[in-house]
Amino acid sequence: MKQSDPHILVIFGASGDLTKRKLIPALYEMHTQQLLPEKLAVLGVSRTELTDFGFREMVKEFLSVQPQNQEDIESFLEHLYYQPLLTSDSSEYPILKSRLEELCNELAIPENFIYYLSTPPNLYQVIPQSLAEVGLNDSTNGFKRLIIEKPFGTDLASAKSLNKNLLNYFNENQLYRIDHYLGKETVQNMLVTRFSNGIFEPIWNHNFIHHIEITSAETLGIEDRGGYYDHSGALRDMVQNHLLQLVGLIAMEPPVVVEADAIRNEVLKVFQSLRPISQEKVAQHVIRGQYSQSHIGKELVKAYRDETGVDPLSRTETFLAIKFFIDNFRWAGVPFYIRTGKKLPARVAEVVIHFKTTPHHLFGDQPDSGTLNNQLVLRIQPDEGILLKIGMKIPGAGFRVQTVNLDFHYNELSDVYLPSAYGRLLLDCMQGDATLYARGDAVEKAWEYIQPILNAWQNNPDIPIFSYPAGTWGPEVVDQLMEDGMWRYPCKNLAHDGEYCEL
Repeated sequence: MKQSDPHILVIFGASGDLTKRKLIPALYEMHTQQLLPEKLAVLGVSRTELTDFGFREMVKEFLSVQPQNQEDIESFLEHLYYQPLLTSDSSEYPILKSRLEELCNELAIPENFIYYLSTPPNLYQVIPQSLAEVGLNDSTNGFKRLIIEKPFGTDLASAKSLNKNLLNYFNENQLYRIDHYLGKETVQNMLVTRFSNGIFEPIWNHNFIHHIEITSAETLGIEDRGGYYDHSGALRDMVQNHLLQLVGLIAMEPPVVVEADAIRNEVLKVFQSLRPISQEKVAQHVIRGQYSQSHIGKELVKAYRDETGVDPLSRTETFLAIKFFIDNFRWAGVPFYIRTGKKLPARVAEVVIHFKTTPHHLFGDQPDSGTLNNQLVLRIQPDEGILLKIGMKIPGAGFRVQTVNLDFHYNELSDVYLPSAYGRLLLDCMQGDATLYARGDAVEKAWEYIQPILNAWQNNPDIPIFSYPAGTWGPEVVDQLMEDGMWRYPCKNLAHDGEYCEL
């Protein structure tokens, strides 16, 4: 694997939750796998008053300390430094510049800097401008890259404003809009499954595919994020970014080369081909729901509106299902379905390709003949793998057919290191590979697609928000979206789903 160039990773918001749960563990994991450059400094920046030693002691609490890895932890901590800074005050950024110059001289690291904005979104415009004012965006003497966490705006107007502001201070090739979904190994494998196997690409079109279904289900509710989630909802939180990016990878044309611009150009073309949903048709194509009080097992689960930080009259959706079309030669007439929600029966993310049934009726007289269509299930999480459902003859007299599963699980590759999503994306940025990062024009195009849905909900209070009991698969009316077929109700276990269902 290509070795990353020496650099300094600056984490803004270093004392925050994301740094604790994701970034530090990912960096430590990369350290143990010897994926980090030998000359690397990680500079934590936050308004919390800490020394380098204090930051390192705090990081120890972030890591699972085991006796056998104490040496790894100590060697990892040597890369960590800290600079207290009021990030919202541009007058303090000369302090940051001086500290970076000091570290470069002390550690013999060139002026290669990556800035990670692990901060509230209101600082996404302040920090880039403040960095530029002291010349910390200048790539003359070394690369300067900026990683931005979602949300990339809250609507089309704010997304355009954010992109415009970022481009005032950084070039597009310096910007890395991170979407941790794209860092998952199983998401990346969708490209390999499609384009490296001659049996799939010839049938990956409207001639052979009946419909495509994408599910991202969570058993958790909103936890302690009521204040945030009530102003976001499932459409902003999951669909605009994660799930539309999946659609792009599933529906894209083959890129000429496996490079960032080639792949991202094809994803953009998919977004440009999405058939707009007018405000008048939102109620026909989009179903939203909100979980209500229910028993899950013996536990009484309170309703969304009773959660801390949520408006008692909230109309924020915790469940969303959309039916849409992609108007191009490959996908003409093929319906796509997205479903996502909280407090559902299983924690599952997967893509299901439903192939058309055979054009003859040799076995059409069987009771379950209507369900004998082939399905390819690309499981993102958990029990990561691939499942192909095909028809086979039941042993005995006659020609009775049943569906059987052919499956592959990633855990069967026991000798292969699978990096975490954040680890993979951080490593890509260190190596200057933006393939799995969202580009500004694609972000805006995704917002452009869902903006009429947001407008319709705001302008038409008659569009219903359906209640569904916590622990169920959403409102019953969601089945009406499927004109010819039915939703797949996945289990935690990918295979053997006809024998038992683990939730």
